[in-house]
Amino acid sequence: MTVTVRFAPSPTGFIHIGNIRPALFNWLFSLKTGGTFILRFDDTDLERSKAEYAKAIENDLAWLGVHPHRIDRQSERFALYDKAADVLREAGLLYPCYETADELERRRSRARALGRPPVYDRAALKLTDEEKARFEGEGRKPHWRFLLPNHDGDPFITRRTDVSWTDMCRGDQTIDLASLSDPVLIREDGTYLYTLPSIVDDIDMGITHVIRGEDHVANTGVQVAIFKALGAQPPVFAHHNLLTTRDGEGLSKRKGALSIGSLRDAGFEPMAIASLAVLTGSSQAVEPMATMEALQKKFDLSSISKSSAKFDPEDLNSLNAKLVHEMEFCQVQERLISMGVNVAEPFWLTVRGNCGKVSDARTYWQAVHGPILVETADEDREFLAAAARLLPEGEITSETWGVWTGLLKAETGRKGKALFMPLRKALTGLEHGPDMKDMLPLIGRQNIQARLP
Repeated sequence: MTVTVRFAPSPTGFIHIGNIRPALFNWLFSLKTGGTFILRFDDTDLERSKAEYAKAIENDLAWLGVHPHRIDRQSERFALYDKAADVLREAGLLYPCYETADELERRRSRARALGRPPVYDRAALKLTDEEKARFEGEGRKPHWRFLLPNHDGDPFITRRTDVSWTDMCRGDQTIDLASLSDPVLIREDGTYLYTLPSIVDDIDMGITHVIRGEDHVANTGVQVAIFKALGAQPPVFAHHNLLTTRDGEGLSKRKGALSIGSLRDAGFEPMAIASLAVLTGSSQAVEPMATMEALQKKFDLSSISKSSAKFDPEDLNSLNAKLVHEMEFCQVQERLISMGVNVAEPFWLTVRGNCGKVSDARTYWQAVHGPILVETADEDREFLAAAARLLPEGEITSETWGVWTGLLKAETGRKGKALFMPLRKALTGLEHGPDMKDMLPLIGRQNIQARLP
């Protein structure tokens, strides 16, 4: 069997680190199995779906290293959904309902008050042609429900009907169709809800595995029934846990702060984001993978925990820093140049260990090339004057710092922070940073002398 998977976002906003998780799971699964990855835009909501959001999603995926083998848009496939709806109608499995939202809510409230589950009672199946015509005459438009196969011929006498599947993340799962309401597939205005277009596309595109969030587990029983009603074999399902903050907050509420675009603009590395999104909530250690190939080797659906995948956005900082610390000069040279930091390899090798992001190199570029504006404390003026006088002659090398501070210690009696900090601040404008023995040759004699009194 050739594996085919899909990621089906709605282009009604920007994707964030939470909903990039299923995109990465599907992409990595396709890489691992030599399969096909389809990007399928769920853009049937023509009012809210925007071309600019779809383009942004494509760009975000590409930046992360996800390259779809095929891109489809549901807005171009309505004829297929209409045909499937007709098939279900002709089979007596899609029926019109005329209740308003208020009427349905009153029925649910009444059922709860009587201690019954708020399951739709299929009252619309009892409507006569005359009653339907009267509703139509009042201006009511029907919504259409799928008749679940949870009965033995009389839809008003339901029986327990288990739909079971072996979930690649959650193991054996069972949903009782008798506990569910017949799902609405078509709204009053004739537009489709997510369910039918998704199933029709999965059938038409030959989707073999549906990998998605655990919030869809309850929907799976219904969807399996619709697959079978359309004469198709359901795909294999995998429902992974959802990313939340450590407080359990859903990430959809934090789209702005954690959107892929905003994280990119903030200077985070794509593989730091991908590593966090994939490995959090699994039995694997959350560590930065330098490439998608390395992450693919570590990725395993069976390692996904059944408990929630809580993470702290601050974790992204440490993952990012670890990646940056290992980056070779050739990986960052063009980016540094684009930032106005035109440096040679020794500079990057000196500063990368202190960079949480590649853009932090600009701080150390400024420290090397200046100008440096530092207000010297009165008690350090004499000390810095001695430093200027005791600066060793000759070429500034990595040995110079040790020799220089040794001379200063012997003359002034200073040691530790009192010895090193005034020099570091005067020479770099910073209180912390790379080892000064390595920074000193980059700063050079001319700048050293210019920055000391």
